[in-house]
Amino acid sequence: MKITHHHIEGCHNKPILLDSRWTRDSEVKGYVLFCHGYKGFKDWGAWNLVADHFANAGYCFIKFNFSHAGTTPEHPQEFVDLDAFGHNTYSTEVDDLNRMISWVENNDVLPKCRRNPLIFVIGHSRGGGVALLSSCENQKSIKGFAAWASVSDFEVRFPLGHAFDTWKKEGVFFVENARTKQQLPHYFLFFEDFIQNKSRLYIRDKVKQLEMKGIICHAMDDQAVHVSESMRLHKWIVNSELVLFDVGGHTFGSAHPYSSDSLPEALANVVTRTISFFDENSQIENKNEI
Repeated sequence: MKITHHHIEGCHNKPILLDSRWTRDSEVKGYVLFCHGYKGFKDWGAWNLVADHFANAGYCFIKFNFSHAGTTPEHPQEFVDLDAFGHNTYSTEVDDLNRMISWVENNDVLPKCRRNPLIFVIGHSRGGGVALLSSCENQKSIKGFAAWASVSDFEVRFPLGHAFDTWKKEGVFFVENARTKQQLPHYFLFFEDFIQNKSRLYIRDKVKQLEMKGIICHAMDDQAVHVSESMRLHKWIVNSELVLFDVGGHTFGSAHPYSSDSLPEALANVVTRTISFFDENSQIENKNEI
């Protein structure tokens, strides 16, 4: 297994920390970019095992920390930059993923691809919405996507009523990280940025423009993002395949920290279905080039 670590410049001069892994000495099937979710990071839970599975299947798997996720290159798994976390926005994360796509297309440190480049994106939870929006903006670069337990609407996630009024008045509200018990800030500019960029960030309208194929995976017992959100995405995205699992929860059985050497059953099933989907579409691409 070849594993490399890099960082590139993200939004507002904040770094994007990333790692890539692959197993083939010659060319790979394609590049897979993975986007973590809210209060997540690239090494959360079983994501490294997921990366290993894709690498062993012939892909170069690249995962990264969003520039304003609250982590730093020195502390990639800890929320130590709370100011960055508080100033994060949806448009910042889309811009970060756009930068990652450009980096994959133009770098000289990754292995060669059969078709240079053949890029797929995967997003989990909030990262699913980001991956979909970035795919809309990069239809010439992205071959296909996978949305895992993805959100379908950003606007409904903002506070409402008295909570919203208090947020606007005080300029910040705090969310507790259940794992670390930290009080994580969200400044009101989060909402203001969404309103200013609503036409860009309104998932329903944007994904209807997607021409690429994608796979949407969700567990029926997800308590964090209801399965109906993936059902809506499948309805809106013409070339999508919807795969539902009876159990698995929001993270398909994974948790942080994760100490097992094997994937939880639900996540293993998601990974297997996604690899098969990417394999099928990379073969179609190759046939089209003959």
